[in-house]
Amino acid sequence: MILGHIGVRKGSKGVPRKNFRELCGKPLIDWSLDQLLASTRVDAVVVSTDDPEIYDHAIAKGTLEIGLRPDHLATDGAGKWGVWQHALEVSEEKLGQPVTAFLDLDCTAPMRAPEDIGNALDLFFAQRPDMVMSCCEARKNPYFNLVEEDQSGMLHVSKPLPGGVVARQQAPQVWEHAASTYVVDPAYLRRANGIFQGRVIPYIMPPERCMDIDTPLDFEIVEFLMSKRIAAHD
Repeated sequence: MILGHIGVRKGSKGVPRKNFRELCGKPLIDWSLDQLLASTRVDAVVVSTDDPEIYDHAIAKGTLEIGLRPDHLATDGAGKWGVWQHALEVSEEKLGQPVTAFLDLDCTAPMRAPEDIGNALDLFFAQRPDMVMSCCEARKNPYFNLVEEDQSGMLHVSKPLPGGVVARQQAPQVWEHAASTYVVDPAYLRRANGIFQGRVIPYIMPPERCMDIDTPLDFEIVEFLMSKRIAAHD
């Protein structure tokens, strides 16, 4: 039993009502929700939200009826993990059977391709980690061009190596956590208190499919890129 999940709050300080704001002809959430509902790999889909309008919209499209999320999971400080744990628990009660893989798609990263879902699931079932996390190559590297201040205010490379790194190609490979696609072992989700307490492995995606909407400018950029993608398939 693979459970597809999307978590969305009503409030958004950066882009008001962004999760339900129209992007290229449909609400932002639907770019991810429609991928879950169309996937032949996903057995059931649930949307965790504190927004009655989004909840009713999701139910009408065929998601599980789990009610609105609890108030303590609808605050600015509520993280993914608690939301995931709650969604897993209530969904299993609703389904009457255990979930074997918890697949979360981030609503604010609509540029993923449908094959990213299948590829992430394949990686999870082949490697059997506690969690698969979408990542892309980091634009900045802490061994080379990420810097921080010391107590005197002087800048230093964040992660210095003996002899220093004079070219990006010499720096160790680092990945950027891309909030897009996750596959979690339900047993790990139940017992852990956060993402990095177990064996978490990367699912590498192209940077252009990992863009996350957090500001009005992000929304404009993603809308432009999505428009180009749609036009290319017309």
